[in-house]
Amino acid sequence: MGAGTLLARLAQDPPRAALLLDVDGTLAPIAPRPHEAVVPEATRRELERLARRYGLVACISGRTGEDAARVVGAAGVRYVGEHGLELDPAAPRWAQVLADFARSVDWEAEPGKRLTLAFHYRTARDPKGALDYLSTVAARARETGLRPRFGRMVLEVRPPVDADKGTAVRRLVEEAGLRRALYAGDDATDLDAFRALDGLELAVRIAVASEEGPPELGRAADLVVADPSRLADLLRRL
Repeated sequence: MGAGTLLARLAQDPPRAALLLDVDGTLAPIAPRPHEAVVPEATRRELERLARRYGLVACISGRTGEDAARVVGAAGVRYVGEHGLELDPAAPRWAQVLADFARSVDWEAEPGKRLTLAFHYRTARDPKGALDYLSTVAARARETGLRPRFGRMVLEVRPPVDADKGTAVRRLVEEAGLRRALYAGDDATDLDAFRALDGLELAVRIAVASEEGPPELGRAADLVVADPSRLADLLRRL
């Protein structure tokens, strides 16, 4: 079934469907520093329109839910942060372990997070040297029992808890009693969300492509768009 047909079917009965969206690189263009990211006002208004039409509109972000709500700023949208770990009661037990590990790393972690660590290197003067160093950090994290994962110019370190964007997607869709869903994302963590749509009556997977993103994201998608502005154009069709 073509992507256009999938979108048309989804839009035929909005109350029965969920729209699930990543934030950075998907709704907001990637910024040099996380606190500089902004969702365009037109996209914000579009999300509020969709929230009035669809059974669920949610943002699932690597940021905290509170920070995702600040960046997106759309009323009527559900916000879930730290890659879905905010929904798992086991995750807070690891907050102190993560804080202790962060202090052992000679690299500033993104502030405000408790359940994950994010070491960004987009603004590093020597990106290769930064990547080499953070690779050693990833190895140490693994030895400590934590779970490191590289994304778009970032090393993320998580607790050994089986929660991710995929578990968040499944929980949100099940809680809302929906069997149709769209998910859009731009990075490796969004592959978990793509897989979580398996088995639904109707699933639409959208990849926001970039040279930094994993090639497998595009291969797993039903539709690939070039950037957040193209995704916003697509959302207007819903």
